[in-house]
Amino acid sequence: MTGAVLHAQAERYKKNRPELRPGYTVRVHERIKEGEKERVQIFEGLVIGVHQGSVPTDTTFTVRRIASGMGVERIFSLHSPMVEKIDVKKVAKVRRAKLNFLRGRAGKSARLSERFTSAEEFAVAVAKEEEAPKQETAVVSE
Repeated sequence: MTGAVLHAQAERYKKNRPELRPGYTVRVHERIKEGEKERVQIFEGLVIGVHQGSVPTDTTFTVRRIASGMGVERIFSLHSPMVEKIDVKKVAKVRRAKLNFLRGRAGKSARLSERFTSAEEFAVAVAKEEEAPKQETAVVSE
């Protein structure tokens, strides 16, 4: 990759994003533009998959929730300027990288057991939201 491309990617890199993994229950605050007005809409659900792109800014994650008895999934770009913030609400114990098996389940079988974490461990997971991840910056030599 050229240095200019990496530099452009580094500018769009959001620093206040938590580390997301499948099994996390999150609240995604997304800006919605309707005509002239702009508002923030919250989408709360379970992260069923995280896709790492070829560049760190290409990372996307899929959030699933049940709305009116029907499953709704949204794919968000982790570093999108439309995503205001991401709150981690719960951390569940999972042994899979993708939780696609939840699509065929309903009711109690679709629940995940919450990981028994102490308040300190949960605070560490949420504190990563405030920390700025190290970003790669390329120097463009001319």
